[in-house]
Amino acid sequence: MKNYVITIARGYGSGGRTIGQMLAKELNIPYYDRELMRLASDESGINEELFAKADEKLKQSLLFKIARKEYNGELIPPDREEFVSNDNLFAYQAKVIKDLAAEGPCVFVGRCADFVLKQTDTPLLNVFVRADLPFRVARIMEAEGCTERAAED
Repeated sequence: MKNYVITIARGYGSGGRTIGQMLAKELNIPYYDRELMRLASDESGINEELFAKADEKLKQSLLFKIARKEYNGELIPPDREEFVSNDNLFAYQAKVIKDLAAEGPCVFVGRCADFVLKQTDTPLLNVFVRADLPFRVARIMEAEGCTERAAED
């Protein structure tokens, strides 16, 4: 079959990750989520912890601002001070996403893959998974073992 990519964006606790895993298994294609940070770390030589920390900080809103800037293949070299900047960390993740998408069919969950891949020639199906608050709160409480109040926050 021709190459294609499925991206899944989701609201926290909506079950998007589970749906992505099930879809990839059913289609017998690779599934990528958090391991993209490890792959970007391997590609760049930058400590994976920096990707994870930037990911948590960027989820607030900056990630989406950065993601809307089209990744054009430019990476900041190691000899520059901005090498471990949030922009460069995102650029390495974007490079890994584009490289994997070019290799063959796959499912990406999160990491702004829908924005990163929007200008590719690869057929792309973008999905957004949402769920009502009570459903999400229940899933978060179960997954994280936290109180209802903490899950709501």
